[in-house]
Amino acid sequence: MGRIAATMDGDVLDEVTAQVTEALDAETATMFAEAMRRTLSDAVVLESGDTTEPPTAFVLTGDIPAMWLRDSAAQMRPYLALLGVDPGLGDVVAALVRRQSRQILRDPYANAFNDGPTGAGHQADATAMTPWTWERKYEVDSLAFPLQLAHQLWSATGRTDHLDEAFRAAGRAVVETLTTEQRHDELSTYRFERTDCPPSDTLTRGGQGSPVGVTGMTWSAFRPSDDACAYHYNVPGNLFAVASLRDLAELASGPLADPTLARDAEQLADELDAATRRHGVVEHAAHGRIWAYEVDGLGNHLLMDDSNMPSLLSLPLTGAVDPEDEVYRATRAFVLSDANPTFARGTTGEGVGSPHTPPRWVWPIAAAVEGLTSGDDGEKRRILTMLREVNGARGRMCESYDVDDPARFTREWFSWADSMFCELVLDVVGYAVPGRVRSDAGKVPHLA
Repeated sequence: MGRIAATMDGDVLDEVTAQVTEALDAETATMFAEAMRRTLSDAVVLESGDTTEPPTAFVLTGDIPAMWLRDSAAQMRPYLALLGVDPGLGDVVAALVRRQSRQILRDPYANAFNDGPTGAGHQADATAMTPWTWERKYEVDSLAFPLQLAHQLWSATGRTDHLDEAFRAAGRAVVETLTTEQRHDELSTYRFERTDCPPSDTLTRGGQGSPVGVTGMTWSAFRPSDDACAYHYNVPGNLFAVASLRDLAELASGPLADPTLARDAEQLADELDAATRRHGVVEHAAHGRIWAYEVDGLGNHLLMDDSNMPSLLSLPLTGAVDPEDEVYRATRAFVLSDANPTFARGTTGEGVGSPHTPPRWVWPIAAAVEGLTSGDDGEKRRILTMLREVNGARGRMCESYDVDDPARFTREWFSWADSMFCELVLDVVGYAVPGRVRSDAGKVPHLA
């Protein structure tokens, strides 16, 4: 297996960059073009196959030498928007889906992997680690993102070479894992403990997590931030699982020709959907009926949002929730208000942060999601201006920054944030990621 460079058509990137310059400004266009090149050149490790094995892609999360299932799929989102004008990008996405399928088969409970059995990462954690595993924090979204990515590539291009037997087996493993975790205390063997760490990096009750009641929702140990759940039914994660299982069902009934997998995926999606709608919506004094962030089936719920996708704010991007849905609109108003404990206003603007980073530190990912879920072109442009001004000195998106002092930040290069910035730029120009629920139809431009 040899390593080859991942690239995109230079003429296409130049033409799109010219469109960005015309629609926005030269500085934003430069940041966009550099981010699009950087992810492919510095984050994607494309391994060529041989006569029997097609290529796979290992995608670094940025400044950490590991691949997250969630991050790697999200890092591909802006390239998905350009498949119509640069079909070669589909080869990179297909290679990533192949790698993700094989990683899920190694361990459906792991969130991050090594590029080979190197033994790097958190090997001292008290869980079923292997040399292939960087970290084994079980997160529902880690199983949902690869299914969505595979479906996005197929729906945008019609190609099926990534839908191999490993993908079929991985799809079955996802269904089985999510089903087991509907009755976590009774059926699951997953445990996780880490020593000498903040409470957010480990689970209580001997690694089993805080108590939950059986609701029909599926259990998650950790949030998309890699922080432990307070209550282990993560609502945006469950809604994302519903959408991705329906994607899997469509693939199974179509190109995979597997009616049993299609039936099982659709049935589980229906169960999770009904349970999440029953247990995940709560009444807020100021905002009315909104989605909770987490619930436990025992009467407790958490009202907040997190910057990482899937989030409540990102439901139209990940959870197949219509952006005009009344509960979503009310939830969005809550998330972007002082009622949300992770929302902050400061001298550089405002935005959503995360318990994963210090208070009043907001995230470019959440800012991009705010723009992508808005139907207001002026709002999208305002957010892009803010992101450019805050991150321009670095020339790339960080993980989070102090809303009063952007010189204070975490993670100088967070590739996922680069990709979300690029997706918002492309959205303003008129390129959309396939499978997204939009409030504005948009018009996809044609290259000359």
